[in-house]
Amino acid sequence: MAWQGLAAGFFQVPTVTRAYTAACVLTTAAVLEFLTPFQLYFNPHLVFRKFQVWRLFTNFLFFGPLGFGFFFNMLFVFRYCRMLEEGSFRGRKADFVFMFLFGGFLMTLLGLLGSLFFLGQALMAMLVYVWSRRSPQVRVNFFGLLNFQAPFLPWALMGFSLLLGNSVLTDLLGIAVGHIYYFLEDVFPNQPGGKRLLLTPSFLKLLLDDPQEDPNYLPLPEEQPELHLQPPDQ
Repeated sequence: MAWQGLAAGFFQVPTVTRAYTAACVLTTAAVLEFLTPFQLYFNPHLVFRKFQVWRLFTNFLFFGPLGFGFFFNMLFVFRYCRMLEEGSFRGRKADFVFMFLFGGFLMTLLGLLGSLFFLGQALMAMLVYVWSRRSPQVRVNFFGLLNFQAPFLPWALMGFSLLLGNSVLTDLLGIAVGHIYYFLEDVFPNQPGGKRLLLTPSFLKLLLDDPQEDPNYLPLPEEQPELHLQPPDQ
């Protein structure tokens, strides 16, 4: 019964959050059973010379072996991905997926300069950054130790990562890409002479978004509900 309740709760999670979280967990499970991280990491030579194109995606799905670091990252991925999808991206699934694609593309390009092989943590930092900038008045309780406004959260996460002995380069990359997205999507269009530069492709909207009803559409008579007419007087 507990598993049934857990499964039911999981399927109530928004689609993109559910798919990305499940892909991360399944990738880690696969590494435990029959894969190795060497088959997943980003390597430009293997991608473009050996056509191992899956590495463009799998390097965003592996957060390391099971342990505190894995569960910590997955907690933040699930929480802030879900809050974005249920909040500022509510009803805009295609736009949310496009943010993933835009962020992943930029991280891959910039990751080449820093020789970064796994970028899942950077993607998590981007999600947290975008959420924090769109929720500036929200108070965040950080593990019951600190209370601060949401925009400080990405930096607190980076400091915590440093305390764990991790490189902060990946977090900085995610914050930088998150800021670029936030600026192009939320700041620049509202400036004098500004406009939206990040336009979600139409095929993504067609594929992922529910069709919107035309407010000017007038149903044909046969499509309208039957009118319940009063019987004629006898």
